[in-house]
Amino acid sequence: MKPILYVEDDSNDVLFFEHAVKKTGLSQPVQVACDGQEAMDYLKGTPPFANREKFPLPCLVLLDLKSQRVTGLEVLKWIRQESGLPLVVVVLTASGHNADITAAYRLGANAYLIKPTDAREFERMIKALMDFWLTYNTGPQESETKPRFTPASA
Repeated sequence: MKPILYVEDDSNDVLFFEHAVKKTGLSQPVQVACDGQEAMDYLKGTPPFANREKFPLPCLVLLDLKSQRVTGLEVLKWIRQESGLPLVVVVLTASGHNADITAAYRLGANAYLIKPTDAREFERMIKALMDFWLTYNTGPQESETKPRFTPASA
């Protein structure tokens, strides 16, 4: 089963997300990247993420915009313009600034969600998100797509 890649640098938000995922009953594994650079390294398969059995490509990327080293918008731009990966990327962030929303959609975000502060509302959002993107959505078949980079060997 392919994991969800959650890109978030705030450990409290990671705990909040993991709790919401458990409450929804989702069995999908979650891989956490603590910043944008780590997310790109994971997706490229560079060490320590070279083992694709242990770190498979995700079925969904949840991306916070405000991450250290490499911002979420830079990760989104890299995914869409350089990686060659046909990933579903949902921005899940605290920013409701119109400039961020516009930039994310211009760079190819599939959706833009503002994190609610209420735990129950966040759980409902995560359930709806997972139902749509993991249950009802149909994405491209893996064998029909090839990344533009050569993953590092395990």
